[in-house]
Formats: sequence, C-alpha cells, structure tokens
Amino acid sequence: MRKPSAKKSFKARTTGKAKRAVKKALILGYGKKGSGWIKDPKKAAYNKIYRKTSFRIWDLFK
Repeated sequence: MRKPSAKKSFKARTTGKAKRAVKKALILGYGKKGSGWIKDPKKAAYNKIYRKTSFRIWDLFK
C-alpha cells in the first residue's frame, strides 16, 4: 500500500504547463510514451511492476 504524501501531491498539482513545454522543447523524447525503457530499462521495469502491484489507501474504500 502506498503512503499518501501531501508534499508530492502538491508538487504534482502545481508543476506548470509552461515548465513541461520547455522541457519538451529542450529534451529529446521528454513526455513520449515508452521513452523510459530507452533511458533506464531497469527503472522502467521496476516502475511497471510497482504500478501493477501497489494501491492507494483510498482504493480500499471504493
């Protein structure tokens, strides 16, 4: 079960559209689906398994 983090949640909600646009213009492959497998395959494999096996605390109340 993932622990909720107010700090990370706030950061995710306030990262601006402009910041993502700049990164997309400067970094080749930024924001493209599947680019994580090219950049760091070990981390991408871990994240895929983590996302399939973990759940949020709020999912228990659904």
